[in-house]
Amino acid sequence: MKILEYCPDCGEKSLHWDGEKKWSCPVCNFNLYNNVAGAVAVVIRHDDEVYLTRRVRDPKKGKLDLAGGFVDPKESAEEACKRELFEELQLTVDISKLRYLTSLPNVYQYKEIDYHTIDLFYEYHVPEKFEVNLEASEISEAVWIPLRDLALEDLAFDSQKTFFKAYLNKN
Repeated sequence: MKILEYCPDCGEKSLHWDGEKKWSCPVCNFNLYNNVAGAVAVVIRHDDEVYLTRRVRDPKKGKLDLAGGFVDPKESAEEACKRELFEELQLTVDISKLRYLTSLPNVYQYKEIDYHTIDLFYEYHVPEKFEVNLEASEISEAVWIPLRDLALEDLAFDSQKTFFKAYLNKN
């Protein structure tokens, strides 16, 4: 993980990282907090199958992933689900049919920086299977997988592995 060294307030090479969530500058008393970022993940279901995507870029390039992403400023988690599903899959969803399931902490490493997230999991049932146009997408593949055939080691993120471990026991 990259560590910041220079204070954004006074410019001195004086920032100290507390190892968890805060940088502080002893020269000017500036504090910078590394707060958790909100992210959404949507379990798209048709009967006993889930729709997973394959990541086209790092982190975890080539691994399976739930559709979703970071919540933008001034956006609710449900609005983020709707936006991300449209951006990734060209799927228009009815927010009122999203069902919140749980939240789990996660670490999203991008360009040597650890972004701590709180991943909010939702479920969305579709009446029929669909396919995505990969040319307009952020993904390299999208697949329908029966829940009984889902291999946790194929998933990109630890939060999703933890989630599916519990989800598969309930379904």
